[in-house]
Amino acid sequence: AMDGAPPPTSPTGLSAYVAVSQLLGLTLLATTGAWLGRYRGGVAWSSPLQFNAHPLCMVLGMVFLQGDALLVYRVFRHEAKRSTKVLHALLHGLALVIALVGIIAVFESHRSKGIRDMYSLHSWCGMAAFVLYLLQWLLGCGFFLFPGASFSVRGQYKPQHIFFGITLFILSITSCLLGITEMLLFKISDSYSHFVPEGILANTLGMLLVAFGLVVCYVLTQEEWKRQPLAEEMALSMDFKTLTEGESPSGGSQ
Repeated sequence: AMDGAPPPTSPTGLSAYVAVSQLLGLTLLATTGAWLGRYRGGVAWSSPLQFNAHPLCMVLGMVFLQGDALLVYRVFRHEAKRSTKVLHALLHGLALVIALVGIIAVFESHRSKGIRDMYSLHSWCGMAAFVLYLLQWLLGCGFFLFPGASFSVRGQYKPQHIFFGITLFILSITSCLLGITEMLLFKISDSYSHFVPEGILANTLGMLLVAFGLVVCYVLTQEEWKRQPLAEEMALSMDFKTLTEGESPSGGSQ
């Protein structure tokens, strides 16, 4: 910004929706912890409670951190694009690591208890979400973070990257909802229909997951809230593209 110019501001309503998303995200993490601590005995790795690390890690990684990674380009609108890209990739990478811990926890817990793996719809959807999320992250780093991909190639891949980013976020929330239902039917199938406190708390967690997903997706789909290129970014892109491809740049920001 020029000297004496007012500081840049966020579009009307964006900050409020982002704040609501963070409040919902922190609440769903607290609700997950309360459910596992109050009714499932807590979380411990080398014990029969190892399984409980699975829902905690998946909600933290595949929902909360993934959602925040998607919001990076809306929140950090006036920072350097390169820094925003790095933060976007780091949050997604951290989500993947935490989710991997959750997957290891459930497989080891099943093995120790003699339970079969990968037979339920929840496990199929969850594993598909994780594998595709990993592929999405690798492709995103390859196309956008590391040098090498041309502007035309990036422009062609970018719509798919954005579409599948939102789609995998929705699939992750859907997998969590299936997991909550499956866990309730396994643990309290006899009393679930009687509105017992554990069932109500777990259902509340499910509604918080849906609410978090809706708010994040709403922010992501508002055209006027998309990050616009800074003046210096436009100049740099034009110079680089002219040197490498002999064309003027086209296409917006994420």
